[in-house]
Amino acid sequence: MTATAESTAVPDLAELQQRAAHRAAERAGGRDRLRGHIVCDGLVRIFKTDGVEVVALQGLDLVIDRGELVAIVGASGSGKSTLLNILSGLDTPTAGIARVADYDLLALSNRRRLSYRRGVVGFVWQQTGRNLLPYLTARENVELPMRLAGRSGGRRARRARAQELLEMVGVGYCADRRPGQLSGGEQQRCAVAVAVANDPEVLFADEPTGELDEATGAEVFAALRTINAELGVTVVVVTHDQAVATQVRRTVAIRDGRTSSEVRRTARVAADGSTELVSEEYAVLDRSGRMQLPASFVDALSLRDRVRLDLEPDHVQVRPGDVGAGTERSDA
Repeated sequence: MTATAESTAVPDLAELQQRAAHRAAERAGGRDRLRGHIVCDGLVRIFKTDGVEVVALQGLDLVIDRGELVAIVGASGSGKSTLLNILSGLDTPTAGIARVADYDLLALSNRRRLSYRRGVVGFVWQQTGRNLLPYLTARENVELPMRLAGRSGGRRARRARAQELLEMVGVGYCADRRPGQLSGGEQQRCAVAVAVANDPEVLFADEPTGELDEATGAEVFAALRTINAELGVTVVVVTHDQAVATQVRRTVAIRDGRTSSEVRRTARVAADGSTELVSEEYAVLDRSGRMQLPASFVDALSLRDRVRLDLEPDHVQVRPGDVGAGTERSDA
């Protein structure tokens, strides 16, 4: 597909990605475990309400490498929040494979699921009020998960760790304030610190900038990028915010309960020696050879019902099904 260049602060993005990969390798203990940190294969989730079945996920496939920062996008009802709830241990899939950091999410006992949610994954909600306890200060909120997990080192060590994390996300000055004394953006950055207090392997964020203005949302996303780069934590963000989606090296789109396409962004050196960010969009091919064409492509060519396929030496041509034999062909 056609690659387009974007005017973005590419060196920063490339450097952060490199640092995140390095930290992730350190967390893996030198073992070759950088691939497949999160794996979904044929993932299905069916909800039953009053005798009516709703299929939220219809055989979704997804692989996220250790240390990646990935944005997942999709329209309301596409299944992205259902996916996030399953991966974070808040929901149980109906069928398929869902594995995070070697945990089989379909086979977890209640005790092991609690351990998984407490120590392996962190979570940031869209609603700022759900992430922090209102009667605790920011530092105390960050310390709480460590206390509940029984982390060794004592109160002084927990306090120092909490302060370090608050500084890392840019709100160290809020340590002694309660949530009611913080802005929405400060609350969300504190929530990021809370989510990584127990040094999880994966951080999930469900629309973390959804209730914030653009400038404040950028600060929250910068905190997520910092955590990804400095700690090597794999970060998965569900978002409608296109400004967020374009700031990651990989954006995965979900449509009708399946992964439909990916946008990958790579840094390339231009002819004048400057660095530019090039975006390429890919359709996701499942094990049966099925794929979803991007909606914009379907609309542009008015594709309906069926399409004509032609196998060429190095590509496949897709054309409207009603194109006559003598009509000039063009790639879709």
